[in-house]
Amino acid sequence: MDKSTAHFLKQRLTALANIPLALFFLYALMTHAGADYETMRAFLSNPLVSAALLGFIVSALWHMYLGMQIIIEDYIHGEALKLFVLALNFLFCLSVGFVSVLSALRIWMA
Repeated sequence: MDKSTAHFLKQRLTALANIPLALFFLYALMTHAGADYETMRAFLSNPLVSAALLGFIVSALWHMYLGMQIIIEDYIHGEALKLFVLALNFLFCLSVGFVSVLSALRIWMA
């Protein structure tokens, strides 16, 4: 399998994974709308909910990274600028993912 096909499949698989995870969190947040801090914290500390949250964070950020990579490669033509923006894309997704995963783990562990 060549690089382009693998990239295409990764985008489609992350998109497919995002559908049930996003629907679960939309439903969960709508049913907990107006809940106080302790109720939401108790809900998010449930191991199954935490696992779904971590899966959603990783899947959504990976999907975003892959999509932005294609846009950058298609529309930025200078090689040096393209490499710089690709590095920024990677660092942004990595830093947002790191903070998000740490936050989710902190809620789960508390």
